[in-house]
Amino acid sequence: MVKISASVMCASFIELKRDLDALRGGGADYLHVDVMDGHYVPNFTLGQDFCAALASYSPLPLDIHLMIENVDAYIPQFARFTGAVVTIHPEVCYHPLRSLELIRSLGARAGISLDPALGVDSVRHLLPAVDLICVMCVNPGYAGQVLVPQTLGKITEAAEAARAAGRRIEIEVDGNVSWANIPRMVDAGAEVLVAGSSSLFEKGGDLGRNLDRLKLLVRRR
Repeated sequence: MVKISASVMCASFIELKRDLDALRGGGADYLHVDVMDGHYVPNFTLGQDFCAALASYSPLPLDIHLMIENVDAYIPQFARFTGAVVTIHPEVCYHPLRSLELIRSLGARAGISLDPALGVDSVRHLLPAVDLICVMCVNPGYAGQVLVPQTLGKITEAAEAARAAGRRIEIEVDGNVSWANIPRMVDAGAEVLVAGSSSLFEKGGDLGRNLDRLKLLVRRR
């Protein structure tokens, strides 16, 4: 079953409780939280207090994407949420293996995110400590960007690398997860879809109906 990780950055902050209820009732699997620091990426978004508020209200596990520098200083603040997966960008870490082991030692699942310029081969040595690989199909930092075409092949590469590692590693895809791109992403090997403004939270759409449409779309693959 392909899982749906709803990008909370794209939800209505004014009507957040309404959207969280719709996601829970509609069967979303994760709440995807993009944490951005204005350094690794030019945007600022969300934080540990926001994650705490989500965790106190919704039972859906948090899928926390740290697009930040100095990750080791902040991992303990995000890995404390029950059932969470915490994903880092290995190129910003001095010792990424140590960072991944820290996440897991605190009870969370550990993920690595590959931006469009980072190849799968460069992270094979990290896979024994990884529970999820997030393939970025856009440059990290903003919602609503256009797909980088060559990243579709990287989804398949990541899935093959996960199988070769002999471990259960989920393959997540993030960036322009649109109605048109979802079938190609799933066929390439994506198991978790970070759904945002291109599908689940598309402007003018109904969140509940979009979630039903998304679940039906992946079920048919």
